[in-house]
This record gives sequence, C-alpha cells and structure tokens, in this order.
Amino acid sequence: MRFDLTDLRLFLAVVDAGSITHGASDAGLSLAAASERLRDMELAGEVVLLERGRRGITPTEAGEALAHHARTILHQIARMRGEIGQFARGVRATVRILANTAAVTEILPARLAPWMAAHPQVDVELRERQSAEIARSVVAGFAELGILSSAVETGGLVLRPFAIDRLVVVTARDNPLSKRPQIRFADLLDHHFISLAGGALQDHIDAQASKLGAKLKSRIALRSFDGICRMAGEGVGIGIVPEAAARRCKRLTQIGILRLQDEWATRRLSICVRAEHDLTPHALSLFQHLGAKVTE
Repeated sequence: MRFDLTDLRLFLAVVDAGSITHGASDAGLSLAAASERLRDMELAGEVVLLERGRRGITPTEAGEALAHHARTILHQIARMRGEIGQFARGVRATVRILANTAAVTEILPARLAPWMAAHPQVDVELRERQSAEIARSVVAGFAELGILSSAVETGGLVLRPFAIDRLVVVTARDNPLSKRPQIRFADLLDHHFISLAGGALQDHIDAQASKLGAKLKSRIALRSFDGICRMAGEGVGIGIVPEAAARRCKRLTQIGILRLQDEWATRRLSICVRAEHDLTPHALSLFQHLGAKVTE
C-alpha cells in the first residue's frame, strides 16, 4: 500500500476531529476530495480504517496503528526539514501558527516583528482559528505553534502563558449603556449589534448567544475592529471587541467602553506546542520568544 503525505495528514485530521467534514477542512481539502482519498486508502490496504457512525468517525484497530505511524512520520519530516535548513544557504523555512482573532489582530504583530526581523530567512504562516480547532490541529501536527484560550481541552499539549484577552462592549458616548462600567451579555441581546464579518471571535460570541437561546440582531458585519468601533461611535449599534482594540480606537473615535461581566469574556491565552523536542530549531526559538512575556 502507498500513502502519500497528504493522505497521512488527512487521516490524522479526520481521526482527531472525529469527522470527515471537519478533518477535510483542517487538511485544506474539499469534502468530496477527502472522502475519495479515504476510500482509496482503505481499498489500497484492503482494510477498514474508520468506523462511520451517527456520532462521527472512530478509527478501527488498524486505523489506530496507522494514526500512530502517521504522527511519527510527519513529525520526523518536519524535524528533518528544519535541521537540514540550518545548513542550506538561501533555503527559507516556514513556521506555521494558528491563533484566535484577538491574537492575530491585536497581539501577535508586535510580538512577532522583532523575532522575524532577527530571522530574515524564516517565514510565518499565520491562520485564524477557534481555540478548540487550534488544539486539535497542533496535536495532529498541522501547525507547530498554537495560541488559544486555556478554557478549552488541551490535554497532550505543552502550554506557556501568552496574554490576557478581555472582551468589551463599545457604544456611542451618548448611549445610556456607556454610563455603566460593566454589563452582562444577556442584558445586551435586545440591542442591535455591529458584528465581525466571519472569524473565530464572532463564532465565539454567536455561540454564547445561542447558549442563551438567542441570536444576535446584527445590522452590519465588518472586517475590522476599527470599523466596528467607528460605527459604534456613530450610534449605528453596539459591538464586542478585544479591550486592546477598543482602547486604541478610543483615541480616534467617540466611543464608550464597558466590560462584559461574563466569565467567557476574559480569556487567558496560552501558546501551545505538541512537544518541544518535536519542534524544528526555528519553531522552538519562536515558541520561547512568544512565551517569554505575558501581555495584558
């Protein structure tokens, strides 16, 4: 039987996600392409690798064996590339990072800049994901580093504190809400919102509304925290953004800021890896750099 690296990455993604749909997304494949590859893998080996049920996907005994060897192979390849890259002139290396919205937009640019300037031969592939997906992908080896909320299940990962991410409500200064220092999310559900267009943070906020049996009344969805703050300052609606973004935008627009009282609105972010000894030299250096200082 012959499995290529894409096959192995896909299989691990499906096993770790417990779903072909989510696994295909993690591996960057369409559902149709992923399903065809998995069928071909089972046909080539003449063995059932996955049990398909109503509650998702579980590996058979043969599948567990394949997953074990696939993890070993992929980690060894990553280490080989990293170590050889240290001796090759002109060869560029890439470190893959998955992070939540606040880290991607507000924290990482300043923290990454000095390290990248000191390592001109290294590129960083940065993608935004939800914390649960980040943990799953780092365990599976799809990214060397992850930045996620410590509230999610992180068993099997090495964690270092990274930052405190507080979510706040932004409003127009003449909005009665702006006179309050803090508020519960449930008390905002009758208001109209300025949402973030896609992204892990908006998914997180929408999920909290769903837990309360509600759906946000969104007037418009924008792609930046600056846009949300500007709209809120004009009285279009209210928004929920990281506190760092709100404080920065307050210098440029007329907004009121109040904290959310809910526990989920204050998130302790951690930087995570599967194992330090599995990292390439560049990834280890970046892990140590990003984990050296906690920002609030």
